[in-house]
Amino acid sequence: MTARDEHSYYRELKDGTIKQVNPFTGVQVWTVPGRGSRPLNRPIPNPRPITDADRVATCAFCQNRTLETPPEKSRLISTLSDGAYGAGDSSEIMRGYRVLRHLPAGEVGSTTAEFRRIPNLFEILSWEYWHENHGLELPSEARQWQEEYLSDPTGLAHVQRVLDAKFAAQGLDLRAARLSPDQLRSESAAFFAGGHDVVVARRHYTDDATTTAGLAGSGTLSPLEHRAFTAATVSTIADLYASNPEARYVVAFQNWLKPAGASFDHLHKQLVAIDEIGHSNDEVLSRVAADPAMFNQWGPDFAIDHNLVLAANDHAVAFVGFGHRYPTVEVWSTSARDQPWKMTTEEVDAVSDLLHAIHLSVGADVPSNEEWHYRPVGVEMPMPWRILLKLRVSTLAGFEGSTKVYVNTISPASLAARLLPRLLDARMAGKLAEMRIGAECDLPRGVLASVN
Repeated sequence: MTARDEHSYYRELKDGTIKQVNPFTGVQVWTVPGRGSRPLNRPIPNPRPITDADRVATCAFCQNRTLETPPEKSRLISTLSDGAYGAGDSSEIMRGYRVLRHLPAGEVGSTTAEFRRIPNLFEILSWEYWHENHGLELPSEARQWQEEYLSDPTGLAHVQRVLDAKFAAQGLDLRAARLSPDQLRSESAAFFAGGHDVVVARRHYTDDATTTAGLAGSGTLSPLEHRAFTAATVSTIADLYASNPEARYVVAFQNWLKPAGASFDHLHKQLVAIDEIGHSNDEVLSRVAADPAMFNQWGPDFAIDHNLVLAANDHAVAFVGFGHRYPTVEVWSTSARDQPWKMTTEEVDAVSDLLHAIHLSVGADVPSNEEWHYRPVGVEMPMPWRILLKLRVSTLAGFEGSTKVYVNTISPASLAARLLPRLLDARMAGKLAEMRIGAECDLPRGVLASVN
């Protein structure tokens, strides 16, 4: 198989079956006629009316339950609505928002957080993993924050309450109040310097929702809110690298709705520092080592040739991808930079705007996984920043397990045909940032500056 042989990667058979092999991962996918008429949407079953309390206290990520999660590392507040900035260290992050860092427990109710960065209570790689295997110690800033937080009675009570909830979930016969000061510092270290963070949006339900079916997803944010959500995620990636010299890659992803693996049906992204670049990056690097032009050829160029481009702006392009286990829309940055924290605000916003538009066109009732990919730290080979939105509209079963051939029920062309009218309708309704849609894009081949 050669990198330039389209027949090896994408074949449409006489009966309409499409056999695909993802050029970057090697995943084998078939789209079979007759199985692609299923709807994308999965309406919430048996919705019930919501109360004012439901809007702010449905789950542990809601704004009136902030002390049920570990101490927040930072929050974004709207400078247009909040006059008080609290006692935390603050600085501008972008127009319309201010970031507050390390708020004392007694100050979390003094402002309304549009987005909060908090530690994940159950880390994929625990603080003990980094400490025992890599000798990592709390950075001085994290140690100082921990001491200040625990010396405050409100902060101490908060940490003890969250630790007790964690101990109970783990089935441990421990109580935080019985720990010595040193034990308390050790058990709570992950809250102040852990490598698995969550960026949580404010709303559980949309402002105009009347039932539990009105969940607030990425597409229900305004373009400006989504830019702030994206910027907070990019900032967290950079901070996790800076605080952990042993981190080789920071995985960024979003699980939306329980069928896609979400613990709560509340909008949030997750960031996980790991000490390897991961199999996916290894696979991509091995395949493009001899031909970096593969990114252009099998990304935007293929989409242009097959009329799969959905939208574009000055720094990014969105198109339907192929060779994925689930129907997938891809948003690629066209910047010469390939690590998002090194990009300009305009370049990050461009990706955010297209991603927001795709989420809006898909709908908040479709389970999805959002995967971020970019060049890992320490890797020299260019790798464009790209975000894959995978729609979890089917369930893998015995056939896939036995053959490792995945049946994707919706063809790339069919997905593009479904989403393009929705994008045009959303623009007509004034819900999108400025962008070109469909045939308006008129993109040249080789649009990825980072690999040219």
